[in-house]
Amino acid sequence: MNKVILMGRLTKDPEMRYTNTNNIPVCSFSLAVDRRFSRQNEEKQTDFFPIVAWNKNAEFCSKYLQKGKKIVVVGRLQTRTWDDNEGKRHYITEVIAEETYFAESKKAEGSYNVDDYSPMAVSEQPSEGFVPIDDDDELPF
Repeated sequence: MNKVILMGRLTKDPEMRYTNTNNIPVCSFSLAVDRRFSRQNEEKQTDFFPIVAWNKNAEFCSKYLQKGKKIVVVGRLQTRTWDDNEGKRHYITEVIAEETYFAESKKAEGSYNVDDYSPMAVSEQPSEGFVPIDDDDELPF
């Protein structure tokens, strides 16, 4: 099975182009994904993944995604090789995006960054559609 799920932020605006032979849309961008925080290493570490989207997904990415936007990409890993003009072989491993989703609401983008709050602080943020319960003794579970 070859399945990748990543959540991160775009490092720059997506680049849209079309294939020479069939004029198929292809969109490329890079996603910065933070590693889980480790107590041993106090410094936050980030990985940068090259992402490629094709066809309708490429058009969606080109139209709606911009640098800094937090998204989720579901796809597969693919490795390809090519030889340059000097005959040197190059390798690249990239994520082929099969699905792309927004990972934050427009309201959240400008107000606060969820990653900067502890789980307790996030739950104290105003929530829509939920009513606080004073006493949980009447709950059926």
